[in-house]
Amino acid sequence: MTTNGVRKLATRLADGRELIYYDDADTQLGAERRVDARTLDPRPATATMRQDVLTGDWISIASARQNRAFLPPAEFDPLAPQTETNPSEIPDLYDVAVFENRSPSFGPDLGDIDPAYLASVGFERTAPSYGRTEVVCFSPQHEGSFGSLSTSRARTVIEAWADRTAELSALPGIQQVFPFENRGEAIGVTLHHPHGQIYAYPYITPRTRRLLESIREVGPDLFERLLERERASERVVLQGEHWTAFVPFAARWPIEVHMLPHRHVPDFAATKAEERAELAELYLRLLRGIDRLYPTPTPYIAAWHQAPVTEGRDDVRLMLQVTSPRRAETKLKYLAGSEAAMGAWIGDLVPEASAALIREAVEGVR
Repeated sequence: MTTNGVRKLATRLADGRELIYYDDADTQLGAERRVDARTLDPRPATATMRQDVLTGDWISIASARQNRAFLPPAEFDPLAPQTETNPSEIPDLYDVAVFENRSPSFGPDLGDIDPAYLASVGFERTAPSYGRTEVVCFSPQHEGSFGSLSTSRARTVIEAWADRTAELSALPGIQQVFPFENRGEAIGVTLHHPHGQIYAYPYITPRTRRLLESIREVGPDLFERLLERERASERVVLQGEHWTAFVPFAARWPIEVHMLPHRHVPDFAATKAEERAELAELYLRLLRGIDRLYPTPTPYIAAWHQAPVTEGRDDVRLMLQVTSPRRAETKLKYLAGSEAAMGAWIGDLVPEASAALIREAVEGVR
């Protein structure tokens, strides 16, 4: 299948996990790929979720994640194309590759869980950790991040996010799909290879539940009004025909930038070709600008919040939230007593001042 010039090739790894190649519109690769000839152990059993009776939150107890790779040397990169000495997860050369996580937080089993059961609260309640967790390899290079990609490659990743959002949303029991990138050891990254992940949850996440409550309180046009106010503020750092990036009015983190599309779209799958094309350029400029704030690369979490699969589709808008704990060249914001224990945040920088610094850095990107 080809979408906006990006070619999609689906196959399977040796243990049955799905692997999908997404080839750049200007790819130099052929359509054939080698098969995965490894001998692998069976996939781990699906984990179990437990509910916190104090909050109603569901916690997936995924002990198989203890076995995942942790900062291996470059010659044993599990996300690079396989070689005779590096039996990695991807058997052949690629531009962008997506595969099911070997140590998943959710899945590999799929199934429906009664929504009423998930929404109610009680003691010692459990449910299977149904769902899917996928790894998105942005490049075959050993080191880098989304910001180090070419515009063509960035567009391929965006096409992959859109395709995976549509595919995962159609799976049984999936309630929300979440693409994200963790960058830097300060965030907890265990692999330096440029990559992100996609989680497909069997429930609507706590952050989105709280958003739905705000929409009910403020009104279904919350995002339209929010964007109008932010675009009229001094907190805008970057904007185009289809997207605007800004430091939010009540930023929690020392570096925090949100980005919204100018029209209502619930997720990546609903974006148009021209919106994806502009996003590839603007998103690269934003991340490169954030990296210009200090002499060394900035650690961050880039989180693409999407509407739930079946709830709030007309009200919840696709939104990027980039956050970093870096509050100075050699200082990080640690979540200690007030934030971690009580969820009561204290901001370190005035959002308007932060926006001015980020805007200047972004303007310097060429």
